[in-house]
Amino acid sequence: MYLCITGFLVDDSVDSSLKYELDVPPEFEQAVMDVLGWKNLADECDGDLPLTSDQIQQIASVIKEPLPSDLDLFIGVVRD
Repeated sequence: MYLCITGFLVDDSVDSSLKYELDVPPEFEQAVMDVLGWKNLADECDGDLPLTSDQIQQIASVIKEPLPSDLDLFIGVVRD
């Protein structure tokens, strides 16, 4: 299992296709889960959750990679 961040155009768009995808590198998984208040991946396998702007900024800082600010971002657990 691993964390995946996905991005879509904002809600009022008729285009619902995936615009961004990032598999969180394993070395950053625990830090990202700490930002989200998650204990472990297995408990969070219930679909994708929307990220707040604060969470997006914190996660970008943790993974040392900018995240798009012009998309609605979600995070979820992907089973291998």
